[in-house]
Amino acid sequence: MQNILIVDDDTHILQLVRIQLEKEGFHVSEAKDGTEALTILKKTACDLAIVDVMMPFMDGFQLTKEIRKQYDIPIILLTAKGQIEDKEEGFLAGTDDYLVKPFEPRELSFRIHALLRRYQQETDTHIIRLGNTEINLDSYEVKLRDKTLLLPLKEFELLALLATYPQHVFTRAQLIEKIWGMDYEGEERTVDVHIKRLRKRFSSQTAAFSIKTVRGVGYRLETAE
Repeated sequence: MQNILIVDDDTHILQLVRIQLEKEGFHVSEAKDGTEALTILKKTACDLAIVDVMMPFMDGFQLTKEIRKQYDIPIILLTAKGQIEDKEEGFLAGTDDYLVKPFEPRELSFRIHALLRRYQQETDTHIIRLGNTEINLDSYEVKLRDKTLLLPLKEFELLALLATYPQHVFTRAQLIEKIWGMDYEGEERTVDVHIKRLRKRFSSQTAAFSIKTVRGVGYRLETAE
């Protein structure tokens, strides 16, 4: 189930959009300001963000810039403003689309589906770059400078998942489910073993990223940028 983040200080808009998206089978996360939105993104893997421009503490333009620094997800800006200057500022901040209030929920839905399709097409041949390290999701190869590494399958899948959502904390149970599958009957400690192997492979060869332990929870990948 794809997860959509809605950020708006208008509770009526939050409810309107949530009802529409849940009807279509999306999971919805809600935030009333930019600070809350960034907190959610650190804890929850989101596939797309819908961001209102006029919000307290941090406006939508600034939030869009902050999301762009850390996450590769499509963004739609919502605003009551329709002037060309505001649209220009939105696209310069990094938004993918722009919808002026009031809007039809179905139109927002069309735009969401179009953006998700486009991003999926782009990531079908995606290479994740972490400094001097490239993770090729098609060939299952990791390139470190001029050196190509072929990791064991589970190690590669684990590294690719963590690298796809940098800064996001995954519990051991989540990693087991996503990498080993829901039918896995072994111990969760197998995650610790594979993390240890990944650290051993890369810690002495690159400072572009590191895999951190979140005590009592699980793991996250941090980049040096």
